[in-house]
Amino acid sequence: MAIIDARLRENVHLLGELLGDTIRAQHGEVFFEKIERIRKGAKAARLGSADGARQLEETLGGLSDDELLPMTRAFNHFLNLANIAEQHHRVRRRRPDELPPFEDGVLRKLLERLKTENFDQEYVARQVAQLEIELVLTAHPTEVSRRTLIQKYDAISAQLAARDHSDLSTAELAEIELHLQRLIAEAWHTEEIRRIRPTPVEEAKWGFAVIENSLWQALPNVLRHTDKVLSSSTGLHLPLDAAPIRFASWMGGDRDGNPNVTAAVTHEVLLLARGMAAELFLRDVESLITALSMQTASDELLQHTGEAAEPYRELLKGLRERLQATRDWASAPREPGSSEPAAVLRDNRELRQPLELCYRSLHACGMGVIADGALLDTLRRATAFGLFLVRLDIRQDSARHSAALSEITEYLGLGRYDQWDEGQRLEFLQRELDSRRPLLPPHFQPSEETAEVLATCRVVAQASTESLGSYVISMARQASDVLAVQLLLKEAGLQRAMRVVPLFETLEDLNNAGPSIERLLSLPGYRQRLDGPQEVMIGYSDSAKDAGTTAAAWAQYRAQESLVEICRAHQVELLLFHGRGGTVGRGGGPAHAAILSQPPGSVAGRFRTTEQGEMIRFKFGLPDIAEQNLNLYLAAVLEATLLPPPMPEPGWRELMDQLAEEGVAAYRGVVRDHPGFVEYFRQATPEQELGRLPLGSRPSKRREGGVESLRAIPWIFAWTQTRLMLPAWLGWEQALKVALERGEGEQLKTMIRRWPFFTTRIDMLEMVLAKTDAAVARRYDERLVSPELKPLGDDLRDRLSQALAVVLGLTEQSELLEHSPETLEAFSLRNTYLDPLHLMQIELLARSRHQQNPPESPLEQALLVSVAGIAAGLRNTG
Repeated sequence: MAIIDARLRENVHLLGELLGDTIRAQHGEVFFEKIERIRKGAKAARLGSADGARQLEETLGGLSDDELLPMTRAFNHFLNLANIAEQHHRVRRRRPDELPPFEDGVLRKLLERLKTENFDQEYVARQVAQLEIELVLTAHPTEVSRRTLIQKYDAISAQLAARDHSDLSTAELAEIELHLQRLIAEAWHTEEIRRIRPTPVEEAKWGFAVIENSLWQALPNVLRHTDKVLSSSTGLHLPLDAAPIRFASWMGGDRDGNPNVTAAVTHEVLLLARGMAAELFLRDVESLITALSMQTASDELLQHTGEAAEPYRELLKGLRERLQATRDWASAPREPGSSEPAAVLRDNRELRQPLELCYRSLHACGMGVIADGALLDTLRRATAFGLFLVRLDIRQDSARHSAALSEITEYLGLGRYDQWDEGQRLEFLQRELDSRRPLLPPHFQPSEETAEVLATCRVVAQASTESLGSYVISMARQASDVLAVQLLLKEAGLQRAMRVVPLFETLEDLNNAGPSIERLLSLPGYRQRLDGPQEVMIGYSDSAKDAGTTAAAWAQYRAQESLVEICRAHQVELLLFHGRGGTVGRGGGPAHAAILSQPPGSVAGRFRTTEQGEMIRFKFGLPDIAEQNLNLYLAAVLEATLLPPPMPEPGWRELMDQLAEEGVAAYRGVVRDHPGFVEYFRQATPEQELGRLPLGSRPSKRREGGVESLRAIPWIFAWTQTRLMLPAWLGWEQALKVALERGEGEQLKTMIRRWPFFTTRIDMLEMVLAKTDAAVARRYDERLVSPELKPLGDDLRDRLSQALAVVLGLTEQSELLEHSPETLEAFSLRNTYLDPLHLMQIELLARSRHQQNPPESPLEQALLVSVAGIAAGLRNTG
């Protein structure tokens, strides 16, 4: 019996048929019949049919070179269309007899629960208003779809929404289907893969487009919903200046390992953001000028406009002129630090004041229903986005700061900073931070690398406070890393406090995070330079790559616990910044469950996290989808604040210590210690070929070398393509197996039932294991791996089977995701289209490695399309 909703099946079938018509029109009936034979063969083969497997092999093997690209494209497009249908299904119109989506009711149910647990309602309302959730949009190279295709996908989704009415006439349905046919044809005749890598500025523009096309509408809708639910539950409203959710960005500010992000780029992106914000608010204000034609106004407003016939319009026309001036000024080329014309808006209060004045006047004159419409939405945007749209973070590797200071100290005849111990560094840094004289003479001529570090600091010093978020130090290890940045910023002329944030990434650094922050907070004068809370970033990607997810997850948890205690003892507020990715191997997973599994006390009304790559599109690309995800964030942070999870019992801690120890040993025993591992990885996966995929502006490697030199994203992306998903589970199989052999199965099951941290880890492990496929991974080995390395592949697949067995035993299921049959069926349907893509990719990899083809050749293009298709089908890249 079919489990997937009939309406979803109908939409998938319709989009598939329209794609088929498009392909027939270009390539003919014979080619389309080959697609159908491959699809049916893959479906039968999945069900165990030898005839189906033979049909699949024969049809794929019979493809000519010039058929490989259109065939790969066909399966890639179908998987993207299936994604569109699934996304639309999440936000489709509900019939009167249907329950609303979980996301729509999650806050209401939480507030009801808080009421039954006798929370003071005024306190609850105050907590909602004071929430500080900041989602940081990043441009990691995981978005494989071109922006032009994304726009067509959004238009297809809009047509599915238009079709979602029961009272449409036959003619209206036909018109919608014709529009869908055109859009699918446009997508089919558009290249999927960029010819060149995007620049950091282009990445920033992509992020701004997500705000313009989705979040600009979604955020005020979420706050309107929050206000309605809050008022219904507590009798209190969300204050006008509340901004429980904000956005920041790394696009144009993240220079860690990316030489393309320069001080000039950061300056340009700051101006672009300011220009985009002015343009978006200008559109809002133009609409308000049209709408607010009424004549009655309060004395307060009339004091600003005089006896104007249409006082609201008169007031807002002045704001319109200043927004136009701001947009035009931000769009004109100039040098950093150049003065702004008087008409340019500089402070968010200048934007809010006339809007608030209109709002108060309308309410005072009995027109509150008008005030609480589009004007209220614009006010909410003014608070959340403001004149600078997003707060831009700066990120740089600690080694670059150390190298710059070494050059400076050597020039000054003090020796080399990078050769000093921690005590010497701190003594020097504190002395210079307290000094009133400049550190550098005007005639100092730095190297190119040091000049770039200093130029970035000058851009930070000259930028508006509201335009910047935090300065994040990747690979931070000790207190001096933070003071080094503070000194460089001071030398550049920064005269205000700025959050300087250590990012602890490796297992060792996570274990040392608490002592590092303890020392930092104990330093004389540091607290005076602290801007608000002490922010600390927890790295998920690199810690998992370093130690495996078992040990990394536990180290992340313990680091947070330690930081909570240390900041509490020092009476300093703590803000934890979670560097999560979209995949399990990078700390990904459902945001709601992830937040509720954090250590008690670690959220406390504040939550900052990265939203990376293609996950931005999946979670925030469409307004309705964005609303659902923002609702989840808001409810989860409130729940984690007011109803934190229980402290783990001592026995659970001891067992988790043992699991982490076993897990890291098993993980590193393969990844670091096996002499053939790096070569096997490069042969069995498309890792080398991914470097040719123009995904993002950042290089795939930090430096030349083995696995340790790879960024976490291509490391995970490569394993995802082969369905082994190695980084997400390696280590768990051994850790759990040994624990079961020690007779600790019942305690593990208790931890799954009662400890949210462990529950979430096992749930995420089960989800990723459900996406693995040992048979597919074996096919890559059979075709691509040299004979002497094949035993390693056998060993890894054996470990995968062990992981599957222990998870099934612990969850007491006969198959993974038995509790979620709809998800299982969705995976099954996708495999029908993924299997041919995997087989074509294997063949293309073999041909590509046998003979070097130019990047524009059809075979190379087909290989890159297969990468995009598999990523789309699994909804995972890096």
